[in-house]
Amino acid sequence: MKFESKGLISLEIDGEIYDYKLYQSLESLSRSKSQRKSAKELGISHTVFNRRLLKAEEKLGVKITRKVGNGTLLTPDGEALLEEFRKYLIQIEKTSNINIAGGHISTGLLESIDTPFNTNIYSSTDEDAFELAKRGAVDILTLDDPLIAYERDINFMPIAYDYLVLVASPESKNIDSISDLEGLDFVNVNGSAQRLAWNSLNHYDIEYNIIANVNSQFDAFKMVRNSENLYTFLNASYFKGNELLKYDTQHVISVIKVNDDKAEVDDFIRFLINEGQEMIEKEGFSRMG
Repeated sequence: MKFESKGLISLEIDGEIYDYKLYQSLESLSRSKSQRKSAKELGISHTVFNRRLLKAEEKLGVKITRKVGNGTLLTPDGEALLEEFRKYLIQIEKTSNINIAGGHISTGLLESIDTPFNTNIYSSTDEDAFELAKRGAVDILTLDDPLIAYERDINFMPIAYDYLVLVASPESKNIDSISDLEGLDFVNVNGSAQRLAWNSLNHYDIEYNIIANVNSQFDAFKMVRNSENLYTFLNASYFKGNELLKYDTQHVISVIKVNDDKAEVDDFIRFLINEGQEMIEKEGFSRMG
């Protein structure tokens, strides 16, 4: 079975949605070992309780309960399903801290500014952070590149502008024009806004070679600084370099609200787009507006 969280407390399993009522039923049954006792505990009839389990088994294609004498126990598949519900419930347990996950650049920005909020910030690629957001494991998703949001028609809130600079070792040849990029070897950073640079080179009919892929801009920086023949495009907010494609690669750093049930999330986002803009600008990003 393939599990995926959906909504406040529900799971998507192989394309089907199983909500909180099924979780309540499995949780109660795991303790009572009796459908009748669990039905009474939940305030529903035994018929409704039994139908809920049978419907879930029909959709899943597996047995989640088994009769033992006069009682009912969970099967291994039923135990696994209940455990997934429990894990997800722990993830979304209410706390005053705001859980944030996102790309290295956007989370680095949020870690660097002094906000009046308690936050837990987790840095990864945009794609990995998006998977956490889909599971409801975080309150806010941050994106180094809004591509994920564009592709899925997800509303996002821009909090800053950034652009890419060409980075190389001091021993590399001087790059004075776009045509000087012809035939060069590059390091690509997965899940970053570098797609804008590659799109620009393609637009200008520049032939180039991507000879390495890494998951962090800092790894790419180390690689090119230790080589005379490697180049890469990195965010200007964190790295110094040639601004040859500044206007071609300008993009937004954005946040997406994942948790609609925590008031602190809205307050935090309002802070970022208002009084937090001065702090953001001091960190090397361009402020909104």
